[in-house]
Amino acid sequence: MTTAYITHTYCDRHNMGDEHPESPQRLGAIQNRLITGQLMDFIRRMEAEPASREQLEATHDANYVASVYKQSPTEGAVELDQDTLMMTHTLDAAIHAAGCVTTAVDRVMSGEVNNAFCAIRPPGHHAEFDKAMGFCFFNNIAVGTRHAVQAYGLERVAIVDFDVHHGNGTENIFQSDPNVLYASSYQHPLFPYSEPSTAHDNILHIPLEAGTDSEAFRAAISEQLLPMLDAYQPQLLMISAGFDAHKEDPMGQLRLDESDFIWITEQLMGIADRHCDGKIVSVLEGGYNIDALGRAAFCHIKSLMKL
Repeated sequence: MTTAYITHTYCDRHNMGDEHPESPQRLGAIQNRLITGQLMDFIRRMEAEPASREQLEATHDANYVASVYKQSPTEGAVELDQDTLMMTHTLDAAIHAAGCVTTAVDRVMSGEVNNAFCAIRPPGHHAEFDKAMGFCFFNNIAVGTRHAVQAYGLERVAIVDFDVHHGNGTENIFQSDPNVLYASSYQHPLFPYSEPSTAHDNILHIPLEAGTDSEAFRAAISEQLLPMLDAYQPQLLMISAGFDAHKEDPMGQLRLDESDFIWITEQLMGIADRHCDGKIVSVLEGGYNIDALGRAAFCHIKSLMKL
């Protein structure tokens, strides 16, 4: 089993301020845990090229993409929404974060690696077709998914999002898309205050009450998500891997721990093994307690490696 760990140094340079929870320390916490846990020597480390304008515009409104480029400051900060600030290095970080995912898709689809984890920031799943929000500028997993469909002719790509927050941006981009299934488990109500909907056949909402524990989470996934994925038979499985559903994370009130991230990773790997030769691309989203993020991501990556 070969797992790629794909990142870029620019992803560390985006900094919205010392008090902002989406901090550069997040990637360091994951990398340090991989080193101390002696996994880094057994993983395929890669550095990605930036996503092209064409790749971004295949997913986002071209005028929106142009506005993000235009607003990139040489100093100071530009507020795209109250939580989402562009700084000097933000644009470089955002286009390399999206590029990490397209790189991961290429490496997995070519068979060079079995699966991949994209250690990236800023995150992406709140970024809509024409709007930044919730710390997100470009929707990284959506850019990679669109690339998979267009470059490899895939007809069934599944995106599973287990972040504590609903990935409203990913749903906005892919609602009614015949080539993409999007499934999101999330605390409800919580930012971005999405209302669970059954309006689109290719979208699955799994809202969870505050305080949901391991048993209830696993039951919801087992009863709702896994049968839908087996019926869908994805040709590629993408994961929006948010670790802010951890019980120690300050951004939500779900009660998951490391064992739950191991469990859901193993369940998704079983789906991928049955239907798409194990092809998985996992993309970092949330996770804001630095220590809990490092531990949970380590468990997720170790599971991807089947260790």
